Amino acid sequence: MTSADAPTTRGGGTCLVTGGAGFIGTAISPALVASFDRVVAMDNLHPQIHPSAERPRDLHPDVELLVHDVTDAQAWDEVLATVRPDVVVHLAAETGTGQSLAESTRHATVNVVGTSQMLDALHRSGHLPRRIVLTSSRAVYGEGAWRRDGDGSTFYPPQRTRESLEGGQWDFPGAAPEPMRASTTFPAPVSVYGGTKLAQEHVLRAWAHSFGVEAVVLRLQNVYGPGQSLINPYTGIMSLFCRLAKAGESIPLYEDGQVRRDFVLIDDVARAVHLAAVVEPAPDEPVDVGSGEHQTIALAAELIAERYGAPAPHVTGQFRDGDVRHAWADVATAERVLGWTPEFDLRAGIDRLATWIDENLSATRS
Repeated sequence: MTSADAPTTRGGGTCLVTGGAGFIGTAISPALVASFDRVVAMDNLHPQIHPSAERPRDLHPDVELLVHDVTDAQAWDEVLATVRPDVVVHLAAETGTGQSLAESTRHATVNVVGTSQMLDALHRSGHLPRRIVLTSSRAVYGEGAWRRDGDGSTFYPPQRTRESLEGGQWDFPGAAPEPMRASTTFPAPVSVYGGTKLAQEHVLRAWAHSFGVEAVVLRLQNVYGPGQSLINPYTGIMSLFCRLAKAGESIPLYEDGQVRRDFVLIDDVARAVHLAAVVEPAPDEPVDVGSGEHQTIALAAELIAERYGAPAPHVTGQFRDGDVRHAWADVATAERVLGWTPEFDLRAGIDRLATWIDENLSATRS
């Protein structure tokens, strides 16, 4: 990429962040404050994430926090009566893959209806932002594309059945997975959560294209790091692994421990989301955001156990419905359209997360 081709940035004006008091919202708040004249976070402070319903201490002090629910049309009208956003960063979402199977209505309501309520309210307000950034998920790809060993042809595996999982058939025989890239990988979600995130993308793009609003979609891999909820049982296996190892326990590994994931540190994700809000020109294709590498769950657990001097992880053979076997991103598009590359490898990221957990839990006990 030449200097003439490199993306530029544009700030100023007002930025509205839905779910702005959450994990990613607090992480991006310093950069947004530095780029925009006014930053407003809209968040319902759900007790699954915010048990005390208090303003997060890591949310930048210059961010205005409005406690409202994105599914509430009246709340949207109240917010947009005084907030005229130039850019909206839409983070608000229910994110638990396993939880979405038991609470599909909740996930659909927040993720899909919450998005449509936002878009309807923006239209009613008479003020449209120039850009909306949506944090989507690698879950939209499902199992992704696999390549047959024999002829090298590409196919899309169906959702793994309970019968195959109970029989220990983890992989798809005679084939190997491909990295996920928006330009070539067809979305085929295998979880309720993934289905709602893909619906979010479709709803936003159809609306934005009709009204001349820029729609930037980021498909995030497994985000982890300092600031992640330590009480939400449905997200964050890395923080769960750290807490188990810190307590001197052996980390349990689902399936055969060889599930591959793309663990991307929150610091890298925050830079990508911030760039998506200010980069010029706006990317017109979904952008995959990951670490640039993939690791097995077993390796991640081993590094965490090593960090704490805990017993070696052990394979349980258990599984979770709706999980995909392997997932990692090709980040070439992010480099091209955002000028972004990941900076942290897995070992460095685990060290940052473990240090934060040690400090956080010590402060909590004090």
